[in-house]
Amino acid sequence: MIADAALPALPEPVVVDLDAQGRLRTPEGMPVPADRVADHLARRLRIPAWASDIHVYVHGWRTPPATAVRSATKLLYAASGLWTARPDRYPGLNDGYRPWCVVVRWPSSSRPTLGGYRLIRDRAHAMSADGDGHAPYVIGHLLGYLDAERADPRTAAVLANRHGQYLHLIGHSFGGRFLCEAVQRAAERPPVLSWSLPRDSRRPFTVDSTLIFQMAAPRDAFTRDFAKLFPSDEHPGAPLGGPLVLTHSRWDRATGFWHLRAEGAPGIGHSGVGPAPVPQFSTRLLETGARYPPHVLDHRVVNIDADWLYRGGRRTRLSPAGAHSDFLHPESAHLLLTLAERSR
Repeated sequence: MIADAALPALPEPVVVDLDAQGRLRTPEGMPVPADRVADHLARRLRIPAWASDIHVYVHGWRTPPATAVRSATKLLYAASGLWTARPDRYPGLNDGYRPWCVVVRWPSSSRPTLGGYRLIRDRAHAMSADGDGHAPYVIGHLLGYLDAERADPRTAAVLANRHGQYLHLIGHSFGGRFLCEAVQRAAERPPVLSWSLPRDSRRPFTVDSTLIFQMAAPRDAFTRDFAKLFPSDEHPGAPLGGPLVLTHSRWDRATGFWHLRAEGAPGIGHSGVGPAPVPQFSTRLLETGARYPPHVLDHRVVNIDADWLYRGGRRTRLSPAGAHSDFLHPESAHLLLTLAERSR
C-alpha cells in the first residue's frame, strides 16, 4: 500500500459534489440550477499556473467523501514521489510533474450486500441516464471548463520552458462509468494533443489519458453502453486522445461475486473488458522499477491484469467487496505517472 510518510507536499484537491440525481451541489449542500453550472465551476475552479498535469478523480462504491479525497491525494503523492526519486525512469517528463486534482464526489454509501450493490448500481445508472441524470452533464461541463482554461500543450511559449498542461481522468468502480458517460456526451470542441491514434476533426476536446481502477460495469459495456466512446462512420467518438486503461483482479469480489449475482456475469474489475468495438491489448501491472514498453499502453483499450497485487490484506479478503478498493499501491501510481509521461 502507499505509505503516508515521506510524501512530497501537494495542495489539497478541489472538491466537486453531486447529489443522488447527479446535480452539482454548492459547498452548503444546495443544488446548482442547470443553467448556473458553468458559472459555478468557473468560480470554484482556478487552474494554477504551476500545474503540469490536471487530474479528475471520480470514486466508486462505498467511499465516504473524506476517503475519496484521501485516495486521490495518496495516488498523486505517490506518483509525484516516484518522479522525484527517479526522474530518469520517466524521461518524457523532462519538464517535471506537478499534479493538480479535482475530486468528484457522489453518494455511494450502502450496505455491503447484494441489495446494497444493486442500490448503488441503480443510483449510478440513474445519475447518468438520459433525461433525468445530471452527472454526465456536470462532469462534461467540468472537463470542458478544464480543457478551455488549461495552457495548450501545443504552444510551448505559453508557459516558460513547459509544454502546457495535460488532462487525465481517473475513475474507480462506478466512478469509471460516470467518466465514460460524461466524455461520451461531451459537447464538440476542437481536438488537442498526441498519442499515435488518428485524429478526427469531428472530435471534441481531448483527454490525454483515462485510467479506471476496477470498473463496476458489465464486460460488454463498451459495445452495449459506451460504443460512442470510439469513432465510427456514424459518429466521431468521444474526446479520448490517449488510451482507456482498465485494471482487473480476480480477487475483486464486488465486481466478481456481487456483480455476478446482480448482473448474471462478472464485471470488468474482476475479469477485464470483454467484447469491444475496437481492438484491445492486454498486459500486466508492472513493478515500479520496470518501464512499460512504448507499444504496450498505446492502444484505444488496454486491460491491465493486477491479480498479483490487488489481492487485499487478510481483513480485505474477508470483506464482502474483497480487493475492490485495493488499488492504492505505488505500482498504480507508476502506471498513472507513465500515462502522464506518454501523453507528452
